[in-house]
Amino acid sequence: MSDDKWAELHALAKEAAAHAHAPYSGLRVGAAGRTESGRIVTGCNVENASYGLTLCAECGLVGDLHRGGGGRLVEMVAVDGEGNVLAPCGRCRQLLYEAGGPDLVVEMPDGRHPMSEVLPGAFDAGDLPGAGD
Repeated sequence: MSDDKWAELHALAKEAAAHAHAPYSGLRVGAAGRTESGRIVTGCNVENASYGLTLCAECGLVGDLHRGGGGRLVEMVAVDGEGNVLAPCGRCRQLLYEAGGPDLVVEMPDGRHPMSEVLPGAFDAGDLPGAGD
């Protein structure tokens, strides 16, 4: 993907972060991704007083992916409110893997990496007993 297209994802992720609900940590996070059809999906974090119920920006992005008709993610980035690239947490790495597979390119603080490197040894529905029956 061209640098211009990554810049577009960065800008949309930063815009999504502006809509985050982060009254407890103050850390506003936005995520933006592109599907193989070129559709853009975004999400922001939504904190909850019961911290374990907080939704990460990547959760919102995957929700937007399915709300808009599904598809496969091919690129994504998450940023803070200043636009600094953030690494997805472990839970979100699994969500992203299922939404894009091992070839999904994720921008990390140290550069762009395929999900196969971001979440080595990942599993999906095909690894579950009875899947596909």
